[in-house]
Amino acid sequence: MLIGQRIKELRLEKGISQKRLADAIGVDKRAVIFWEQEVNEPKATYIRNLAEYFGCSADYLLGLTDA
Repeated sequence: MLIGQRIKELRLEKGISQKRLADAIGVDKRAVIFWEQEVNEPKATYIRNLAEYFGCSADYLLGLTDA
């Protein structure tokens, strides 16, 4: 799963904690932890929220594009 790696990379580039990201997109901190550890993947609504928050495309988060 590439999405977990991309979420973590973007979060670290932005210099924010997992808790802050979770609060910003409306999930529990454990959800972000599980996504980053690739235990599970976010639902489509959260992928959209993540893309909006990070200013990237959902395709980038999903590994369909590299930009």
